[in-house]
Amino acid sequence: MTTTKKAMLLKHLEAGKEFTAKQISASFGYKNPYRAVEYLRSEGHCVYANTKTLSTGERVVKYRIGKPSKRMVALANQIMGAAAFTR
Repeated sequence: MTTTKKAMLLKHLEAGKEFTAKQISASFGYKNPYRAVEYLRSEGHCVYANTKTLSTGERVVKYRIGKPSKRMVALANQIMGAAAFTR
């Protein structure tokens, strides 16, 4: 993943935009948008995948940046301890 592509995708997600895998490919030039999302997650960004139904009835997954829930934080703490929260 190039820094420019990653930075652009992250900037748009952090601005509150949602993207489908097809939109990520078309807008940012990723051949494998799923890998781009996984890369952002591996850097610690909380990228959610939400299933949505379009006006056409088609079901798609839209990716967005979100705030981790208390449950997610508790689980990270349970698995990794304090190390999950240090940089």
